[in-house]
Amino acid sequence: MTPLLSVEKLHKAFGALKVTDDISLDARAGELHAIIGPNGAGKTTLVAQLSGQLHPDGGRILYDGQDITALDMAGRVQLGLARSFQITSVLPGFTVLENVALAVQARSGSSFRFFRSAAAEAGLNEPALDFLRQVGLEARTEVLARNLSHGEQRQLEIAVALATEPRLLLLDEPFAGTGRQDGAVLLSLLESLKRRLTIVLIEHDMHAVFRLADRVSVLVYGRIIATGTPADVRANPEVRAAYLGEEEAGVGA
Repeated sequence: MTPLLSVEKLHKAFGALKVTDDISLDARAGELHAIIGPNGAGKTTLVAQLSGQLHPDGGRILYDGQDITALDMAGRVQLGLARSFQITSVLPGFTVLENVALAVQARSGSSFRFFRSAAAEAGLNEPALDFLRQVGLEARTEVLARNLSHGEQRQLEIAVALATEPRLLLLDEPFAGTGRQDGAVLLSLLESLKRRLTIVLIEHDMHAVFRLADRVSVLVYGRIIATGTPADVRANPEVRAAYLGEEEAGVGA
């Protein structure tokens, strides 16, 4: 099976510091591929290169067989690659509905204007409401984004990403800062999105990773040291020594 996303010898350095060091991996259509590793391993720099926010110094990124290494973020979104950020990036002064309607507008080219009531654009709001139902926020449409809980903001961010109609979703630590209840909601949401989308998940929460992932890649000091099923990675002595031993001690699994 041809991967939807393929990374070949990706390299990025800041001065003498190699942050991603000849990384090669792929994400197959319909799978959830998790990337884990300690702080400072290069995970966020990697996902920034995958999304087009940051361009690599060397290597290639292929999406559906097309070389997108030089393509910017907007171009990648148009192809069907969307990213949610480690720190929530919703518009705090806009309502939940307006946030998603703006994303629908960006994808469709509608005539939406910031100064107009979101209720005036049925062509934007109807699909926006559908995306909000998918993430469980249909009852929060008129709430300002700044007044949502941290977990609800993560749900909203995913709804915004879904509104761009992606085939591939990049998620950068969606469970960071969430409590038990919000985390459980997010876990159920991502389980519902599996198979519908290809998902690349950067995450520290090992409970979520091992419950959700079809495959896991372990990134340490800018290099992939192992890729395999969750069971294979969990049993890998090198991975346990470099990362999982400490992480799993707090999982309670």
